[in-house]
Amino acid sequence: MNLNQSYLIQTKELVQAWTMRIIRGRYQQSTLGWLWAIAQPVASVLILTIIFTRFVPIDTGTIPYPVFSYVAVVPWTFFANSLTDMTSSLISNMDLMTKIYFPREVLPISAMLARLMDFGIAYLILLVLMFIYRIPVNFSALMFLPLVLAIQIILITGLGLALSAANVFFRDVGSVLGLVMSLWFYASPIIYPITTIPEQYRSLYFLNPMAGILEAYRDILINGQIPGAYMIPAIVISLVLLAFGYWFFKRVEFLFADIV
Repeated sequence: MNLNQSYLIQTKELVQAWTMRIIRGRYQQSTLGWLWAIAQPVASVLILTIIFTRFVPIDTGTIPYPVFSYVAVVPWTFFANSLTDMTSSLISNMDLMTKIYFPREVLPISAMLARLMDFGIAYLILLVLMFIYRIPVNFSALMFLPLVLAIQIILITGLGLALSAANVFFRDVGSVLGLVMSLWFYASPIIYPITTIPEQYRSLYFLNPMAGILEAYRDILINGQIPGAYMIPAIVISLVLLAFGYWFFKRVEFLFADIV
C-alpha cells in the first residue's frame, strides 16, 4: 500500500468516525431523538399545504399538494441544513484545529454526511404519503434516484467547502448565508410547479442547480419519469462548484490554525 492509499483510508475512517460523533451528539441528549429528522420537513409541508391549498391555491395537477411539496422540501432541508452546518464546522471546532493536524475537510464533509441520515429518515414519510394518496412507483425511473442524490451531494460539498473556509476569515458568512437561503428557497420549485415559469425563461431558471435537482426528485418519485435535459446545467454547475470549493479550501487551509 502506497502513501496516498494509506492517507485516503485514514481520511475515510476519520470522516466515518466524526460523522458518527456528530449524529450521536445530536440525538443522544434529545427526547425525541431521530424524530427530529422528520419534524422540520413535516411542519414545513403542513404550513405550505394550508397556505397554498386554502388561501392561495396552487395548481399541482393530479398530484396532491402535500406529496408535491414534501418530495421537494426534504432534499431542500438537506441542502439548507448541510450548508449551515458545514459553514460553521471549522469555527465550532477551533480548539481541535489548533492542537492536532488532520485533513480539515473532514469537518465540513462529516457535517454534511450527518445530515444525509436525516434526509433518509425524512423520506420514509414520503412512502407513507404515496401510499395514502395511492401514487404508483415507477421502479425503472427509481434507478436514477441515487444519481440525483449524488449530484446534490456534489453541489453541497463544493459550496460547503468554500463557505466553511470563507467563514474562517469572514465571520458574517453565516448571516449572509441565511439571507441567501431564504431567497434561494423561493427561486426553486418547492412550493410551485415548474410549469408556472414561462417557457422562454426556463433555460435561465435552470441555471439554479437546485431547480433541476428538485425537479428530478419530483419526476422520479411522483411523476414516474426519467430526469430530462434540464439536469445538464445542474450537473455541470455542481461539478464546477466542487472543483472550485475544494481548490479554494486547500488553498487557504494552512492559514486556518493561525486565524481561528
